[in-house]
Amino acid sequence: MTTLKDRPHTALVVIDVQNGVVADAYQRDAVVANINTLVGKARDEGVAIVWVQHSDEGLENGSDDWQYAPELVRRDSEPVVHKTFGDSFEGTDLELVLADIGVGRLVVTGAETDACIRSTIHGAFTRGYDVTLVGDAHTTNDQSEWGAPLPEQVIAHTNLYWQFQGAPGRTAAVTETVGVSFAG
Repeated sequence: MTTLKDRPHTALVVIDVQNGVVADAYQRDAVVANINTLVGKARDEGVAIVWVQHSDEGLENGSDDWQYAPELVRRDSEPVVHKTFGDSFEGTDLELVLADIGVGRLVVTGAETDACIRSTIHGAFTRGYDVTLVGDAHTTNDQSEWGAPLPEQVIAHTNLYWQFQGAPGRTAAVTETVGVSFAG
């Protein structure tokens, strides 16, 4: 249903599951395990996996904190997109990577819910993609010290409002890992 012409394929997008991002994240181990399950399922089904990796002043390119969580192993054949903004499309080649493999639907996982996940799902949706957020495969850190809700509330709220997102010719959905279907 995507509004992108000739893009029948789906991609699993794994955003910023990097050591320095998820070290203290809410339910880190369970979320990483769910993402790992989805990576295995995508590989088994021949679905593209696109890895997104953030860098900035606090997450220096090449540092230990910048590396992906050790439980998640990217294959050389799976593209990695390097970014410096929250929205994985901004200032990156993500759109070209997805266009090259005919992707019009994204299944999104990763961190952080209230930053890069939200920015990317909205950015993808406005660019014409169908977007499924995996409700138990994204996480965030506790930002309540600065006035944010607790992590479990941030995640629950994001899952709640995303399932009701709508726009002409596009779909938004939330599903749990066990219910993910990579078929359009």
